Amino acid sequence: MIKSKIIVVGGGPAGSTCARALKKAGHETLILDKKQFPRSKTCAGWVSPKAFNALDVNPKTYPHTLKVFKRLHFHLFGIEVPVRTCQYAIRRYEFDQWMLYRSKVPVHKHRVRSITEHKGYYIIDNQYRCKYLVGAGGTFCPVYRIFFKKTDPRPARAMVSAVEKEYQCDFQDNRCHIWYFENQLPGYGWYLPKKNGWLNIGIGGKLLNLKKQDKTIMDHWHLFTKKLIKRSLIKKAPSDPKGHNYFLCHKKNNCQRDNLFIIGDAAGLSTLDMGEGIHAAIKSGLKAADAIINHKKITPCDQTKFSLPGIIFARKHIIQK
Repeated sequence: MIKSKIIVVGGGPAGSTCARALKKAGHETLILDKKQFPRSKTCAGWVSPKAFNALDVNPKTYPHTLKVFKRLHFHLFGIEVPVRTCQYAIRRYEFDQWMLYRSKVPVHKHRVRSITEHKGYYIIDNQYRCKYLVGAGGTFCPVYRIFFKKTDPRPARAMVSAVEKEYQCDFQDNRCHIWYFENQLPGYGWYLPKKNGWLNIGIGGKLLNLKKQDKTIMDHWHLFTKKLIKRSLIKKAPSDPKGHNYFLCHKKNNCQRDNLFIIGDAAGLSTLDMGEGIHAAIKSGLKAADAIINHKKITPCDQTKFSLPGIIFARKHIIQK
């Protein structure tokens, strides 16, 4: 059996941030992830200045694909509102691998199926043992499912269904566009051009509201891509979009039980207005590490609920040409 004082399940931004902080503090830490890195990740790839600040990283030193937006174009009921700001677009394929490598924590490729408690330790699939266990495995994290789901269920009203596609193409507009309530979608859509010809387009809407409309997220996807074609933003609808579900930040976010922690999407921390999850993942990873290092409690997690105020007041971060 492989033993480590701390095991982090999930090597995404939340897990790698937490693991790095623990290792820097001298704690034996191991990451388990079901996939090999680098790997594709369904995500728009939006990173705010706050996220880089939390990582103590200057965006100019980031070594991979990074596009800076000094203006975002919001659309609401046919009205376009350009907002000056400073925001970044990355590719999760590169970003997650960079963060994992930066953590310098060993990673084992392993899909977690069962976890039991025995004499103050957590036993994972009869193969791993740890004193502290951090769940950073996303919406369907096994740590959440086994230890938190019954006592702290996520509210159905907070679930978002999303579909998106990131692909290389000759995109028609170099600006970032965000739509709210387009074609009665109970959520938002985005057009996010990136460096090196990459484009990410997608939509997200509250699942309960979609069911009340008797529409699926794919019904709205087809309407959305038709609109992008009509506006000459894309030439044709991309094939094979990917879908996923996640939870918005809700009132009761219990992130700790004894020596168990859940962080990032496992805790349901995405912002209410834009579904931004990377900053929340990083921040929650740091808070869990701090709780372990200093024997503190972190329940409930205090996370930023809205992205827009930060976007509007991020003008001071604008990088001069």
